[in-house]
Amino acid sequence: MSSPSAGAKPLSLFTILCFSGTSLPLGALAIALAVYLPPYFASQLGVSLAVVGGAFATVRLLDLAVDFALGIAMDRTKTRWGRYRVWTLIGTPFLMAALYMLFMAPQGIGIGYIITWLLVMYLGTSILGLSHSAWAGTLATNYDQRSRIFGIMAAVGVVGAITVLLVPIIMEAMGRSEGEGVRAMGWFIIGLTPLAIFLIIWRTPETVTRNVDNAFRWKDYLTLMVRPNVIRLLLADLCLALGPGWMSALYLFFFRDSLGFTTGQATNLLGVYIVAGFFGAPLISRLAMRVGKHRSLAVTTTVYSLGLCCLMLVKDGNFLLALPIMFSCGFMAAGFQLLTRAMTADIADEIRLDQGQERLGLLYALTTLTSKIAGAFAIGLTFTVLEQVGYQAAPGAVNTAEAITSLEWAYLLGPIVFVMLGGACFWGYKLNAIKHGEIRAALEERDRQLAEAAGQYDEAPILESVSGEPATLAPGSPRSRLT
Repeated sequence: MSSPSAGAKPLSLFTILCFSGTSLPLGALAIALAVYLPPYFASQLGVSLAVVGGAFATVRLLDLAVDFALGIAMDRTKTRWGRYRVWTLIGTPFLMAALYMLFMAPQGIGIGYIITWLLVMYLGTSILGLSHSAWAGTLATNYDQRSRIFGIMAAVGVVGAITVLLVPIIMEAMGRSEGEGVRAMGWFIIGLTPLAIFLIIWRTPETVTRNVDNAFRWKDYLTLMVRPNVIRLLLADLCLALGPGWMSALYLFFFRDSLGFTTGQATNLLGVYIVAGFFGAPLISRLAMRVGKHRSLAVTTTVYSLGLCCLMLVKDGNFLLALPIMFSCGFMAAGFQLLTRAMTADIADEIRLDQGQERLGLLYALTTLTSKIAGAFAIGLTFTVLEQVGYQAAPGAVNTAEAITSLEWAYLLGPIVFVMLGGACFWGYKLNAIKHGEIRAALEERDRQLAEAAGQYDEAPILESVSGEPATLAPGSPRSRLT
């Protein structure tokens, strides 16, 4: 399947790889935060499960309005250095400071300490994640090219996740404690962040679109929120984040106490799950180019759910049986976010054609917001339920058969239900490659006519990356100002 504009010159692989640098620390942090940090607080620093779950849930709820405000601010940013490049630089120090305070936290910390630094950390990740996704949406404007760039970004994020997973494995082989392994993960991400950000600033051009109408009207945002495709997107993103997030919060507990694996074996299987995403992301993006993004999402969610069901066949730490199941799940899970993020950019084009204003940053902010809501429920609800049924998380604790059964139900039922709902949200979706090609053609023609009418049409590059690679305004944007 190809769009009418499929002949547009694609970005070079080297440019996309450099641009994807932000995905390295964010991918590493996603694994460390979801799988290792909450259990680290509970088992190594002596914080109760209820306090850990409550802190994560509270922060997610407090942070909800931040993404909305950031999205609006990004869409309206005007600087001589571009739009998303500036925001990328702003978010980096926030993230690095919070990582140090969380991963190097001392004994005796309370809920106030955790909430404060989680808020700072989520501010940093929100800024970097939003600016990165929105920047990608302006770099690739073709339906199929977007599948390609988001597929590569997802694969690079997997590389970050794989490398951070090697840290506790290496530390365990060196005879270091589990707590030392988690702290080493923190140092690794802190060091990786400025290097990755330098890559994107150094090599990536930035294309800045021009708004037809610069007025700020709340009714435009309210109209946006009730658009059918936006509703589909947000519900799907919520479900597809809640399913794997729910699973990852309980991963170590389930694999150790239910399936009978050691922490090292469970970590190795998680590595297989993540490595599978490195292969899954580009191949699923290729599938999306052939059959469409929404159909590819239906395939990935179905196969993923079937894989989770098969986990209950694994008994007594049978590594060889668990291996293909985890690879299959990881392969399919890699497609969830890359497909919805690519569809977000397509929907943003549809909105810009109707409203005459850029809403890309806001749409990515809304999808980030749904992910945070999912994270709040995934950690807060599951940890609280486990404590209520009597599950003990402390090292060496003996749990009852009833507690283990509750753990199994919590681990499997939630992810399967929500992932299947996420895929079903795009049943009947009409914004395919042909429709999107028509939208892009209309946008480009309107930009050209407006610019010619204003006597400002000029395709010469005005923004450059640090390396000197040219960056252009979208066709029709004036050289005299950035909008």
